[in-house]
Amino acid sequence: MNKYLSLILVTFFAASFFMFGWFSHSAYVPGKKIKKISNLMKIKRKKVLNVVLLNSPSTYYIGVDGPTGFEYDLLVSYAEYLGVELHITPAHTIKEALALSKSPDIDITSASLTKTPLREQGFNFGPSYFEVQEQVICHRGMLKSDKFPRDIEDLAGLNIMVGEGTSYSETIRSLQNDGFEINATFTSEFSTEELLKMVETHTIDCTIADSNVYALNLRYFPEIAMAFSISGREQLSWLLQKDTPELKADMYSWLNTFNQKGKMIQLKDHYYSYVLFFDYYNTKMFYKRMKSRLPKYKKMFEEAATRFGIPWTLLASISYQESHWNPKAKSFTGVRGLMMLTKNTAKLLGVTNRLDPKQSIVGGTRHIKQMLKFVPKEVQGENRLKFALAAYNIGLGHIRDAQHLAREIGLNENVWSDLKIVLPLLSQKKFYRDLKYGYARGEEPVKYVESIYNYRDILENLNNSTIKK
Repeated sequence: MNKYLSLILVTFFAASFFMFGWFSHSAYVPGKKIKKISNLMKIKRKKVLNVVLLNSPSTYYIGVDGPTGFEYDLLVSYAEYLGVELHITPAHTIKEALALSKSPDIDITSASLTKTPLREQGFNFGPSYFEVQEQVICHRGMLKSDKFPRDIEDLAGLNIMVGEGTSYSETIRSLQNDGFEINATFTSEFSTEELLKMVETHTIDCTIADSNVYALNLRYFPEIAMAFSISGREQLSWLLQKDTPELKADMYSWLNTFNQKGKMIQLKDHYYSYVLFFDYYNTKMFYKRMKSRLPKYKKMFEEAATRFGIPWTLLASISYQESHWNPKAKSFTGVRGLMMLTKNTAKLLGVTNRLDPKQSIVGGTRHIKQMLKFVPKEVQGENRLKFALAAYNIGLGHIRDAQHLAREIGLNENVWSDLKIVLPLLSQKKFYRDLKYGYARGEEPVKYVESIYNYRDILENLNNSTIKK
């Protein structure tokens, strides 16, 4: 009996294994693999874009109104395009940013990184979005001596420091290998901006920085000067994880559309246009008057800012552009005071004494607020304030003429980057003769607005301890 039971059990298990194998084989399709979920799909599913951002003026920093910076704004636009939230991990040096980028949780690293042969061996670069050159930056005082370098050979004997892990350190080491005598120190402690400050104080003779980084920092450190370019034109790009072709292709598609819509031009204009107006003497005087004159009126600007909802730094910058913070200032046309009001404008604004600082500031702020109300509703965001400032300078009628002209020549009349192209044309007869308000010195409001934003940027980025209350 046990013999028959054993035979039955053996037969049952044998049949079970056969059937299991047969069903498994029939369900298997040769060559078909489970498709791996792409990095792009993961980002969309978790609805978060994890990025490493270099904390610097050219990339990302916390301004008076919150996070800002060229590369930050670019990433915000891409995150909005994907429909996801932007999650930032800040880095304080390029070396730190590169180290953080190796984490599998990081999708993009944005740190004003140039594509170099060495980096391309270890990292995956996305599309290029900016073109720069490496520049040797030295203390301006060296211009008066024969120590100021004009070429690579002149770097011999100078005290030079650059960031470790940067493209600048690659450049220096490559030149040293080629036989050039360069006394350079490589540091992981200081950022490029900190090294520029060390040049400003002449703690070191020179450093190297990308052209965009130098341009943005020149107004903060007026004692630095560009000696010469030490590289050809290079491309800035974001770093991506390895094996992310879908994300890379998606970024190329988005960036192409972003460029075609003119948004990249507007973004570059917002962050870099006013650096073209740098004037060494004027900037030095601005720093000097920030200490000697601004403290007398800072509280008045702050009170007007609270009352009318306009940043005090902007009001102070307008006042400096108008009068250099001189309450008794007077122009040959008769405008007077800190905000340089005309008699008629002052009367309309209820200002009885244009030489009274508080009245002038309140009146000027109220006037700007009125200009903002008259700016067409189609003008959005920061453009509204720039249009209002231009109208404050040249009159609303000429701004409307410029908008009309912009439409005629195929430009966008509602963005400042296009309007400032058109405004100078108002001084040319072939353009202004058919316009309602006629001739205007159209270049003035352009310089006016850019200068004000330059002053505001300095005020917002400097340590407030330099301005006593």
